[in-house]
Amino acid sequence: MRQILLGFIVLIATVVAVFGMRGQRSTRQPLQFIDDMKDQSRYHTQGGSPFFADGRSARTPPLGTVAFGGADYFNDAGSARQNPDFLQADDGYYRGKQGTDWIAKSPVKTDSALLRRGQQRYNIHCSACHGATGVGNGITTQYGMIGVATYHADRVVKMADGEIFNTITNGKGVMMAYGHQVPTADRWAIIAYVRALQRSQRGSLDDVPEPFRTELQK
Repeated sequence: MRQILLGFIVLIATVVAVFGMRGQRSTRQPLQFIDDMKDQSRYHTQGGSPFFADGRSARTPPLGTVAFGGADYFNDAGSARQNPDFLQADDGYYRGKQGTDWIAKSPVKTDSALLRRGQQRYNIHCSACHGATGVGNGITTQYGMIGVATYHADRVVKMADGEIFNTITNGKGVMMAYGHQVPTADRWAIIAYVRALQRSQRGSLDDVPEPFRTELQK
Protein backbone atom coordinates (compact mmCIF):
# COMPACT_ATOMS: atom_id res chain seq x y z
CA MET A 1 0.00 0.00 0.00
CA ARG A 2 2.86 2.32 0.87
CA GLN A 3 4.48 1.69 -2.52
CA ILE A 4 1.22 2.43 -4.33
CA LEU A 5 0.80 5.67 -2.42
CA LEU A 6 4.43 6.64 -3.06
CA GLY A 7 4.06 5.88 -6.74
CA PHE A 8 0.91 7.99 -6.89
CA ILE A 9 2.71 10.92 -5.24
CA VAL A 10 5.64 10.61 -7.68
CA LEU A 11 3.17 10.56 -10.60
CA ILE A 12 1.39 13.68 -9.36
CA ALA A 13 4.72 15.46 -8.82
CA THR A 14 5.85 14.55 -12.34
CA VAL A 15 2.62 15.82 -13.90
CA VAL A 16 2.88 19.11 -11.98
CA ALA A 17 6.57 19.48 -12.93
CA VAL A 18 5.85 18.90 -16.63
CA PHE A 19 2.64 20.86 -17.04
CA GLY A 20 2.64 23.25 -14.10
CA MET A 21 4.95 25.80 -15.76
CA ARG A 22 2.91 26.11 -18.96
CA GLY A 23 2.23 29.76 -19.77
CA GLN A 24 5.23 31.07 -17.87
CA ARG A 25 7.67 33.39 -19.62
CA SER A 26 11.10 31.94 -20.28
CA THR A 27 14.08 32.62 -22.51
CA ARG A 28 14.68 28.89 -22.89
CA GLN A 29 13.49 27.17 -26.04
CA PRO A 30 10.45 25.00 -25.22
CA LEU A 31 10.42 21.27 -25.80
CA GLN A 32 8.50 20.31 -28.92
CA PHE A 33 7.43 16.71 -29.24
CA ILE A 34 5.30 17.45 -32.33
CA ASP A 35 6.38 20.58 -34.17
CA ASP A 36 3.06 21.09 -36.03
CA MET A 37 4.84 23.05 -38.78
CA LYS A 38 6.16 25.61 -36.26
CA ASP A 39 9.74 25.27 -37.45
CA GLN A 40 9.51 25.66 -41.21
CA SER A 41 12.56 26.31 -43.32
CA ARG A 42 12.45 29.96 -44.37
CA TYR A 43 14.58 33.02 -44.87
CA HIS A 44 14.38 35.84 -42.34
CA THR A 45 14.22 39.48 -43.45
CA GLN A 46 17.66 40.67 -44.59
CA GLY A 47 18.94 37.17 -43.93
CA GLY A 48 21.79 35.43 -45.71
CA SER A 49 21.61 32.52 -48.12
CA PRO A 50 24.39 30.14 -49.14
CA PHE A 51 22.40 29.25 -52.27
CA PHE A 52 23.12 32.54 -54.07
CA ALA A 53 26.57 33.71 -55.04
CA ASP A 54 26.20 37.10 -53.32
CA GLY A 55 25.07 35.45 -50.08
CA ARG A 56 21.79 37.40 -49.88
CA SER A 57 18.34 35.86 -49.56
CA ALA A 58 16.60 39.01 -50.83
CA ARG A 59 16.74 39.19 -54.61
CA THR A 60 16.72 42.31 -56.79
CA PRO A 61 13.56 42.43 -58.95
CA PRO A 62 14.17 42.20 -62.70
CA LEU A 63 14.49 45.51 -64.56
CA GLY A 64 11.09 46.91 -65.44
CA THR A 65 9.20 45.09 -62.69
CA VAL A 66 5.89 46.80 -61.82
CA ALA A 67 4.58 46.39 -58.29
CA PHE A 68 1.21 44.74 -57.79
CA GLY A 69 -0.80 44.89 -54.61
CA GLY A 70 -2.24 41.49 -53.86
CA ALA A 71 -5.84 40.51 -54.42
CA ASP A 72 -9.24 42.10 -54.21
CA TYR A 73 -10.65 39.80 -51.55
CA PHE A 74 -14.12 41.35 -51.69
CA ASN A 75 -14.68 40.67 -55.38
CA ASP A 76 -12.10 38.33 -56.84
CA ALA A 77 -9.73 36.67 -54.39
CA GLY A 78 -7.74 34.99 -57.13
CA SER A 79 -6.65 37.91 -59.28
CA ALA A 80 -3.88 40.44 -58.73
CA ARG A 81 -4.57 44.14 -59.16
CA GLN A 82 -2.20 47.00 -59.79
CA ASN A 83 -1.68 49.07 -56.67
CA PRO A 84 -0.73 52.71 -57.39
CA ASP A 85 0.28 53.22 -53.75
CA PHE A 86 3.49 51.30 -54.44
CA LEU A 87 4.69 53.80 -57.02
CA GLN A 88 3.51 57.02 -55.31
CA ALA A 89 4.42 58.99 -58.40
CA ASP A 90 1.98 61.84 -57.71
CA ASP A 91 3.76 64.14 -55.26
CA GLY A 92 0.67 66.26 -54.72
CA TYR A 93 -1.49 63.32 -53.69
CA TYR A 94 1.07 61.29 -51.74
CA ARG A 95 3.19 64.06 -50.18
CA GLY A 96 1.08 67.21 -50.39
CA LYS A 97 3.71 68.98 -52.48
CA GLN A 98 4.40 70.20 -55.98
CA GLY A 99 8.13 70.69 -56.18
CA THR A 100 9.11 72.43 -52.96
CA ASP A 101 5.72 74.09 -52.35
CA TRP A 102 2.74 72.76 -50.42
CA ILE A 103 -0.35 72.36 -52.55
CA ALA A 104 -2.98 74.90 -51.56
CA LYS A 105 -6.04 72.70 -52.06
CA SER A 106 -6.68 68.99 -51.73
CA PRO A 107 -6.46 67.04 -55.00
CA VAL A 108 -9.52 65.03 -53.93
CA LYS A 109 -13.02 66.21 -54.84
CA THR A 110 -15.01 67.09 -51.73
CA ASP A 111 -18.47 65.54 -51.57
CA SER A 112 -20.80 64.21 -48.86
CA ALA A 113 -19.26 60.72 -48.97
CA LEU A 114 -15.76 62.13 -48.43
CA LEU A 115 -16.96 64.26 -45.51
CA ARG A 116 -18.70 61.31 -43.87
CA ARG A 117 -15.52 59.26 -44.21
CA GLY A 118 -13.45 62.15 -42.90
CA GLN A 119 -15.73 62.56 -39.89
CA GLN A 120 -15.48 58.86 -39.07
CA ARG A 121 -11.68 58.80 -39.36
CA TYR A 122 -11.37 62.10 -37.48
CA ASN A 123 -13.39 60.76 -34.57
CA ILE A 124 -11.15 57.70 -34.43
CA HIS A 125 -7.71 59.25 -34.84
CA CYS A 126 -7.96 62.98 -34.06
CA SER A 127 -10.77 63.84 -31.66
CA ALA A 128 -9.02 62.34 -28.63
CA CYS A 129 -6.61 65.27 -28.67
CA HIS A 130 -8.21 67.96 -30.84
CA GLY A 131 -11.77 67.50 -29.60
CA ALA A 132 -15.02 66.90 -31.46
CA THR A 133 -15.09 70.45 -32.86
CA GLY A 134 -11.35 70.86 -33.36
CA VAL A 135 -10.71 73.44 -30.64
CA GLY A 136 -7.99 71.35 -28.97
CA ASN A 137 -9.93 70.19 -25.92
CA GLY A 138 -9.94 66.43 -26.41
CA ILE A 139 -10.00 63.90 -23.60
CA THR A 140 -6.19 63.72 -23.50
CA THR A 141 -6.00 67.35 -22.38
CA GLN A 142 -7.90 66.40 -19.23
CA TYR A 143 -5.03 64.05 -18.35
CA GLY A 144 -2.20 66.53 -18.77
CA MET A 145 -1.68 66.71 -22.53
CA ILE A 146 -0.45 70.17 -23.46
CA GLY A 147 0.34 71.95 -26.71
CA VAL A 148 -2.66 70.58 -28.64
CA ALA A 149 -3.42 72.88 -31.56
CA THR A 150 -6.84 74.31 -32.32
CA TYR A 151 -7.88 74.06 -35.94
CA HIS A 152 -9.61 77.43 -35.67
CA ALA A 153 -6.45 79.48 -35.15
CA ASP A 154 -5.75 81.84 -38.05
CA ARG A 155 -2.46 80.15 -38.87
CA VAL A 156 -4.15 76.75 -39.29
CA VAL A 157 -7.09 78.17 -41.24
CA LYS A 158 -4.63 79.80 -43.65
CA MET A 159 -2.39 76.71 -43.80
CA ALA A 160 -2.18 74.93 -47.15
CA ASP A 161 -3.94 71.58 -47.36
CA GLY A 162 -0.66 69.99 -48.36
CA GLU A 163 1.02 71.16 -45.16
CA ILE A 164 -1.80 69.75 -43.03
CA PHE A 165 -1.43 66.49 -44.97
CA ASN A 166 2.29 66.47 -44.17
CA THR A 167 1.56 67.09 -40.48
CA ILE A 168 -0.81 64.12 -40.36
CA THR A 169 1.73 61.98 -42.19
CA ASN A 170 4.90 62.87 -40.31
CA GLY A 171 3.71 64.54 -37.13
CA LYS A 172 4.70 67.92 -35.71
CA GLY A 173 5.64 69.12 -32.24
CA VAL A 174 4.01 66.84 -29.66
CA MET A 175 1.85 65.21 -32.32
CA MET A 176 3.02 61.80 -33.45
CA ALA A 177 3.08 60.70 -37.09
CA TYR A 178 -0.06 58.99 -38.33
CA GLY A 179 1.14 58.12 -41.81
CA HIS A 180 1.73 54.49 -40.84
CA GLN A 181 -1.86 53.93 -39.69
CA VAL A 182 -4.01 56.36 -41.68
CA PRO A 183 -4.06 55.57 -45.43
CA THR A 184 -3.45 58.37 -47.92
CA ALA A 185 -7.08 58.64 -49.01
CA ASP A 186 -8.24 58.87 -45.39
CA ARG A 187 -5.78 61.68 -44.67
CA TRP A 188 -7.37 63.77 -47.41
CA ALA A 189 -10.83 62.86 -46.09
CA ILE A 190 -9.81 64.07 -42.62
CA ILE A 191 -8.54 67.34 -44.09
CA ALA A 192 -11.87 67.87 -45.86
CA TYR A 193 -13.68 67.36 -42.56
CA VAL A 194 -11.29 69.71 -40.72
CA ARG A 195 -12.06 72.40 -43.30
CA ALA A 196 -15.77 71.78 -42.69
CA LEU A 197 -15.22 72.24 -38.94
CA GLN A 198 -13.37 75.48 -39.57
CA ARG A 199 -16.12 76.81 -41.79
CA SER A 200 -18.75 75.86 -39.23
CA GLN A 201 -17.10 78.22 -36.73
CA ARG A 202 -16.45 81.07 -39.16
CA GLY A 203 -19.58 81.04 -41.27
CA SER A 204 -22.08 83.87 -41.55
CA LEU A 205 -25.75 84.06 -42.40
CA ASP A 206 -24.81 84.87 -46.00
CA ASP A 207 -23.28 81.39 -46.31
CA VAL A 208 -26.66 79.75 -45.63
CA PRO A 209 -28.94 79.16 -48.64
CA GLU A 210 -31.97 81.44 -48.64
CA PRO A 211 -34.59 78.72 -47.97
CA PHE A 212 -32.86 77.76 -44.69
CA ARG A 213 -32.15 81.20 -43.26
CA THR A 214 -35.56 81.65 -41.67
CA GLU A 215 -35.01 78.43 -39.69
CA LEU A 216 -31.84 79.87 -38.17
CA GLN A 217 -33.49 83.15 -37.32
CA LYS A 218 -36.27 81.59 -35.25
